Amino acid sequence: MNRRHSATILILLTALWPVLPVMADETALPPSVQRILEGHALGKAGLSIVIRPVDAEQPLLALNPETPRSPASTIKLLTTFAALDLLGPAYSWRTEAWITGDLSEGRLEGDLILRGGGDPYLTTERFWTFLRDLNARGLRHIDGNLVIDNSYFDPEPEDPGAFDGQPWRTYNVSPDALLVNLKAVQFRVYRPAGGGRPQVITDPVLANLKIDNRIGTAKGPCRGFQRGVAIDLPEGLGGNAVQLSGRFPAGCREYSLYRTVMTPPQFAYGVFKPLWQQLGGSLSGDVRIGVVPDDAQRLSRFDSVPLAEVVRNVNKFSNNVMTRQLLLTMGAEKESEPGTAAKGREVINRWLADLGLNTDGIFVDNGSGLSRETRISAGVMADLLMTAWRHPYMPEFIASMPLSGMDGTMRNRFRGTNLAGHLHVKTGRLDDVYAIAGYVHARSGTRYVVVVFHNDKDVHRGPGRELQDALLLWVFSQ
Repeated sequence: MNRRHSATILILLTALWPVLPVMADETALPPSVQRILEGHALGKAGLSIVIRPVDAEQPLLALNPETPRSPASTIKLLTTFAALDLLGPAYSWRTEAWITGDLSEGRLEGDLILRGGGDPYLTTERFWTFLRDLNARGLRHIDGNLVIDNSYFDPEPEDPGAFDGQPWRTYNVSPDALLVNLKAVQFRVYRPAGGGRPQVITDPVLANLKIDNRIGTAKGPCRGFQRGVAIDLPEGLGGNAVQLSGRFPAGCREYSLYRTVMTPPQFAYGVFKPLWQQLGGSLSGDVRIGVVPDDAQRLSRFDSVPLAEVVRNVNKFSNNVMTRQLLLTMGAEKESEPGTAAKGREVINRWLADLGLNTDGIFVDNGSGLSRETRISAGVMADLLMTAWRHPYMPEFIASMPLSGMDGTMRNRFRGTNLAGHLHVKTGRLDDVYAIAGYVHARSGTRYVVVVFHNDKDVHRGPGRELQDALLLWVFSQ
């Protein structure tokens, strides 16, 4: 039998399988999982598994539970649960507007200062709502500068491309206290209705972004890598220039690419200016970085969506940038301003120790799992999930996880099978890493904590998922 289809066949046979007895040896793998390891010539050395009923002290299965491994994005469960517990599900971030000088009859003889509070969900739409409030409070014309105060965070200097050499990818955006729209731009290449060469528009519109459109047209159907479109940043990531080239197939009407451009303050300014003009406002000055002076007056405060909603977006869709904002927020709130990743890590380690969990070998790095340095053992992750199960915020936490066959990163796994809707689990994947952690509602009605950390060559190319599917099927059958 082709190994590629083995997990699918197992799923289809689920309804025919009897309920399996509890294993006497908690280190013995189910036969279906053992066969997959042997079929791919993989050993147990790179595999950690913990399967434990939520109402039991002893695991059903525990293989290498104390070995620290790369958990990939499943580490987001640690970061988000810590945030829920330490900050509360109703916690919100503050973005403030301050002014210097005199405001009279809609005209400000001074600067408008936007002070960021680390909001991970300051989308273009919500930023517009913030600006509309400023407009409603009587501000129209700014005869001064737009000042960006992002001093609430002090991110560690880093190369955004250090992880994979692609600094322009939206998942590689570094934290910032005023991070508008996660510093992400949608470049939409489209063919005008009246004909002519392909055009480019952006969402959001950025007043200070220079677009050099060199895209031509090619014959043929709508296919090919990025539909033949190449994108380059000739001034580097911190610049405000983008060049698009290549040949857009005649069979395509529209294609979108997502990239990150400019520095966070320049990006915020780029979004601010056209939105402010749409509201009937004007800005005579430029943008600069600064802090709120002592003589400034607060004009408005804009609160974010609650933390619980942010956590849902983090875990359902594995948002790395939001997670990194969370880590620095915990550092600022529970340690001191400005928030840093180091402070966030210290807060989490102290919190874990207070819970009575072993912190040996744990390194959360940036909190998102987009790191080769992050480490945690399957045993500690399982203990954390057991703690979360008994926690008052358990409903918010579990509801944030992808639901098998339905949404998030699990929307296509087990769809149309008996396992659909029975798994609340977070996935994780890096080169040579395949992981999953969360809860399984078994056919018997028992809830199980499930943690699988698989670190081995090429497990991300198929064997890791095949093994996970067989194991999850086995757990569901208990």
